Amino acid sequence: MPAFTTKDGTEIYYKDWGAGQPVVFSHGWPLDADAWEAQMIFLAAHGYRAIAHDRRGHGRSSQPWSGNDMDTYADDLAALTELLDLKSAVHVGHSTGGGEVARYIGRHGTGRVAKTVLIGAVTPTMLKTEANPGGLPMKVFDDIRAGVKADRSQFFKDLTVPFYGANRSGDKVSQGLKDSFWMQGMLAGLNAVYDCIKAFSETDFTADLKKFDIPTLILHGDDDQIVPINDSALMAAALVKGSTLKVYPGAPHGMCSTHKDQVNADLLAFIKG
Repeated sequence: MPAFTTKDGTEIYYKDWGAGQPVVFSHGWPLDADAWEAQMIFLAAHGYRAIAHDRRGHGRSSQPWSGNDMDTYADDLAALTELLDLKSAVHVGHSTGGGEVARYIGRHGTGRVAKTVLIGAVTPTMLKTEANPGGLPMKVFDDIRAGVKADRSQFFKDLTVPFYGANRSGDKVSQGLKDSFWMQGMLAGLNAVYDCIKAFSETDFTADLKKFDIPTLILHGDDDQIVPINDSALMAAALVKGSTLKVYPGAPHGMCSTHKDQVNADLLAFIKG
C-alpha cells in the first residue's frame, strides 16, 4: 500500500485517487483517511486528484511514541506534499485536521496551496483561557482523557452519539456509520489517541490563521456538540482575511458524513470557483 517514511522513521499511509488538481484531506480525531471516502470518490469522479493520509499513530500509519503534536503533524503533511510534488493544491481539514492544515500553512506557507477549506475545525483554539474566555474548560478534555484510558472502545462508541447528532430528534444516523467511526478509532494507537487530545485542545492557531493568504471556505454546523461554532468557526472567519463562512443549520460535528451531499457540492463549487 502507498506509504512514505518521515525523517524520524514513522511510516505514513496515504490513498491517492484520480487525476487533476490535487485536493488533500486531513482527518479528525480519532479517525483516519477513510473518514473522507465520500468526498474523495466524489471529487475523483469530477476530475480531481483526491489524497488523504492517516495521521501518525492513526489508521494504517505506524505508531511512534513521540511526535503526536501539531507541529509534527504539519511537518508530516508537508512531507507528503513534497513527496508527491503537489502544486496548487486545495487543502481540506476536518476538526483536528483543520488545525493540522492551519499549522501546515503557518509553518510551511502557501507556496503549494491554492485554496483551503476548514470543516468543523478546532481553530483558532478550543481551551478556555484568559485570552479565550469562551473556550471549553480543561475538565472537558480531562474527562476525554479519562474516558480513553478507562475504556476507549466504549468511549468511542458513546462518542458517536453527539459526534453525529444521534441524540437529536429525528436523527437518521445508521449503526453502520457509528460502527465505522469505532473501527477507525480502534485502529489508532492508544498513546497517539491520548496525546492528540492535548494537541487538538490546547494548540492556539491564531497566528497560523493570520498567515492565510489564499481563498478559504469555512463550513460548520450550528448544532456541533464537539466543537461549538461560537468559539471556532465564527472566530476563525474573523481571523482569515477574505474567508467565506457557511453555516449548516442543525448539522452536527460529523457533517462530512451526515450531510455529505451538501458538503460535496459546496467543495466542488468552491474548488471550481
